[in-house]
Amino acid sequence: MNQYIAVLALCMPLVGYPQSVENMVCTPPIAAQVMKGNYDPSAFAASIPISDHATILCDLRTAISPDSLRAHLEGLTSFHTRHAFSDTLSPDTGIGAARRWAFAKFQAFSSANEGRLIPAYLSFDYTGDPCGVDGFGWRDVLAVLPGADTSTSSIILMEAHMDSRCADPCDNTCLAPGAEDNGSGSALVIELARVMSRWTFDHTIVFMLTTGEEQGLVGAEAMAQWCVDEGVAIKGVQNNDVVGGIWCGATASDPGCEVENEADSLRVRLFSNGSPPRPHRGFARSIKLWYEEKLRNKVPVPMTISVMGLEDRVNRGGDHIPFRQRFFRNVRFTASHEHGDGDPEDTTYHDRQHTDTDIIGVDTDGDLAIDSFFVDFNYLARNAVINGMSAALLALGPEPPAFELLDEPDGLRVAITPESGASAYRVGVRLTNANLDFDQLYRTTDTSFVVPGQVAGTQRWVSVASIDAEGITSPFSGELVRTSDIDTPPGTVDDLAYGLSCGSIAVPEAARVEKLPPVITFKPNPFAMYTELSVQLPATAAWGRAQLLVRDALGREVAIVALRTGPGRNTFVYRHTAGAGLFHFSLVAEDRVLASGRAMVVR
Repeated sequence: MNQYIAVLALCMPLVGYPQSVENMVCTPPIAAQVMKGNYDPSAFAASIPISDHATILCDLRTAISPDSLRAHLEGLTSFHTRHAFSDTLSPDTGIGAARRWAFAKFQAFSSANEGRLIPAYLSFDYTGDPCGVDGFGWRDVLAVLPGADTSTSSIILMEAHMDSRCADPCDNTCLAPGAEDNGSGSALVIELARVMSRWTFDHTIVFMLTTGEEQGLVGAEAMAQWCVDEGVAIKGVQNNDVVGGIWCGATASDPGCEVENEADSLRVRLFSNGSPPRPHRGFARSIKLWYEEKLRNKVPVPMTISVMGLEDRVNRGGDHIPFRQRFFRNVRFTASHEHGDGDPEDTTYHDRQHTDTDIIGVDTDGDLAIDSFFVDFNYLARNAVINGMSAALLALGPEPPAFELLDEPDGLRVAITPESGASAYRVGVRLTNANLDFDQLYRTTDTSFVVPGQVAGTQRWVSVASIDAEGITSPFSGELVRTSDIDTPPGTVDDLAYGLSCGSIAVPEAARVEKLPPVITFKPNPFAMYTELSVQLPATAAWGRAQLLVRDALGREVAIVALRTGPGRNTFVYRHTAGAGLFHFSLVAEDRVLASGRAMVVR
C-alpha cells in the first residue's frame, strides 16, 4: 500500500471490507453524451454569448453573492441530516430531500439561463460497506454546462460532498447539519453553477455534489470510475471540502492551525499529490499564479493561496483522491482553519466537525437571529471567486505542452514541443524539492530554453505551461528533474504581464456601519483574567442600569454583570472566570442591545 492510499484508508472506517462501486448510470442520457463530447454545441448556445475571460473574471468578483451563499447553506442545513444512508423518501428530512432540493436548484438556474444547464443524477450501487446497508440507492447530483467546442471534449469538474455525519459514521438519524463539513463546499458549488451558467466556455464544466464521502469517498469513486468506463476526459478536478469556516478547533488536523479559536479569513489551502512527474502539484501552483496575475490586485480583500506539501491533511482524505488514482489532474480547496479532526469519539473532543454543533452560527443577543457566525460568507465568497477563476481559465485556456529537460554542455535545456494555439511559454523552476512554490519563473517565446541561474552540482525541478494569444496560461505540467554540470547566468524573471483591467468595486452607501450598535473594545485583547471594556454611547443615551451578557462560542451564557451606563465614553473592568476561548459580549438595557464585541481569553 503506497503512502497516498494509506492516507485514504486511515481517514475512513473501511479497512478490511471489500468494496465495489458498480452499475453507474447517468440520467438524463443527454448529460452523459455532453460529458463525452457527443452533442451539437449550437443546441446549448447562449443567444448573446459571453466568453471573454477578462469580462468573466471581472464580473465574477461581484456576481458571487455572500447572501446567496448563505441562502444555499441555510437550505442545506435544514434537512436534519444529509447522512448518505438517511431517509430518501421524506419530503423534508434526509439525503433524498437534500438531493432533490439541489436538483431543483440546478433546474431553476437552467431556466434562468436559456435551458443551457443540464441537471442530472449519477446513480450507482455500492457493496461491502461496514454499516451493513448494501443495495442502498446512491446518487450524486450533477449540473452539466455544455462547452462550445467539442474538439476540446475534456471536462472541468467542480465538486463537493453533500453528505454529513455525527460521531458514529453509521448513525443515519442523528442531527447532522454539517454546515462547515461540507455544507460550505456544497453551497460554493451551487453558487458557481448559478453564476457561471450565464457564460460560455470552450470546455464543458460539471458541477457535482457527491454522496458517501464520509463512508469512504464513495460518490467520487463512482464518478471517477464512470469517467474511465465511459471515456470521459477530465482536464481538471477542483474539490471543495470545508471552505467556509474561519475558526481554529482544538484538534484541527495537521498541517493547519495550532491556536484554538484563532481566526483566519484571508488564506485558503490547496492540497495536491506531490509526485513530481504528476500534474497535480503543478495545478495547485497554476491556480496560485492565475490569482496573483489576474485577480489579486483587483479584489477588495486579497487572499493568500497556500500550496500545501501533502495530498490532504494528515490521516485524512477527500473526494479528489479517487480522481488522482485514475490519473486525472486534481486539487483540494480547504479553509485555512478547520474546527476539529473529525474524531468526536475521543472523550476530550469539543470541536464542531462531525457533531450536531456543526451549524452556521449562534444567536448571542436573544433576538432569534444568528449574529455570531462559524461560517464566514464573505470568506466563502472569496474562495468561490478563486474556484470560479480557476475553472474559467481551465475551460477557456490552452493545454500544457510536452517537453524534455536535457543535460547539455551549456547547461540544462528545456526543449518544448510546440503546443497548438500557444504564443509563449512559462518555465517554472524549483531549486529544492522542499520548496512548495516556484523559486524562479521565466517566460519565453522560444521552444528551446536554457534554464538561467544554474549552479553546478545542484538539481533543478522544472515544469512548463503554455500561454495563448489571450494571455491565458495553461496548467503547469508535471516536473522533470536533472542535475546541472555548469553554472549559467541569471535570467529575466517573469513580470506576470497578463493582468486584467477591471473596474473598481464600490461599497454601497447603504453598507455604512453607523446603523449598527457601537462596538465594545477591550484592552488588552486577548487577555488572561482582567480586561478593560470601553464603549462610546451616543449623546441621546439615557443614564440607567444595564447588564453585560457574556456568552461562549456556542451561545451559552457564562456571565451576567450589572453595570450603570450613560452618554459618552463608558469604561468598565471585567474579571473573567469561565475559562479560555472566544467570548461574545453584549451590553443590554431594557431588552435592547446597546453595544457588542468579541474578545479572546487565553490561559
